[in-house]
Amino acid sequence: MNERKGKPVSSLTLQQARTIIDAALAKSKEAGYQPMGIAVLDAAGHLKAFVSEDGASMFRFDIARAKAWGAVGMGVASRKLAERARDNPNFFVALAATAEGRFLPQTGAVVIRDAAGTLLGAVGASGGTGDEDEAICIAGVQAAGLSAG
Repeated sequence: MNERKGKPVSSLTLQQARTIIDAALAKSKEAGYQPMGIAVLDAAGHLKAFVSEDGASMFRFDIARAKAWGAVGMGVASRKLAERARDNPNFFVALAATAEGRFLPQTGAVVIRDAAGTLLGAVGASGGTGDEDEAICIAGVQAAGLSAG
């Protein structure tokens, strides 16, 4: 934790981001998934860490980051955003346009929270199905001792 004006402030560390990525890649390899791109963002939506496996297509970064960006921006997993988008497509099209393409409400990203429930960021993956992408994100967050939402 950092200290700001005497108050502890939780923030996602680079070491936590690297742990999330390493564990997500291990889960992907164990399951035999296609090459992945994985993006970890902090609570402000800034890129903390990214990895692209050998053989991953050029779109993996943009897709993984956009899934995570939407999740952290809305404070919920991208699966929930995909469900909401089905019920209110016009809003989500407008939101994606407003976000200049950085917002993708598709399954494959989860928010990252500390033990107190503070939003620390999000992780998104791209390379497999949405369910596969989400599963490796959850494995990564849990391996870092954090909560996936």
